[in-house]
This record gives sequence, structure tokens and C-alpha cells, in this order.
Amino acid sequence: MAKLSHITDAGDAHMVDVSSKKDTVREAIAQATITMLPETLALITDGTAAKGDVLATARIAAIQAAKQTST
Repeated sequence: MAKLSHITDAGDAHMVDVSSKKDTVREAIAQATITMLPETLALITDGTAAKGDVLATARIAAIQAAKQTST
């Protein structure tokens, strides 16, 4: 089996310098299944959840995650 570049001989993960690698185009596809009560779905779609707009909060969280920042 080929040796993995990001794993030391002791089995520990470590950073690898990839600054000399050429840029590549990649695509990721995600899929999920969400199960909830119909009443919960109604709160989300109607925008009447007690803590505010659930979908707007999810969008902000996704943007922050994509930016890899905590602010």
C-alpha cells in the first residue's frame, strides 16, 4: 500500500507543504435528509419561529463556515 503523505510513520497527522501544487477545479455534492414534525416545518416556512428566521440563521452559518472564520 502507498504511504500517505499526511501521516507520519508513528501514525500522527501532520501538515504537508502544498504551495508548489498546481490549482485544480473540484466539485463537491452534498445530500441530506431532514425529519421533523409538520408543525416544525410550518414554523420555519411561515417565519413564525420564536427565535426568528430559521433559514436566514442557517444561511449566515453556512457563509461563516465557508469563509472559515468565527466572526
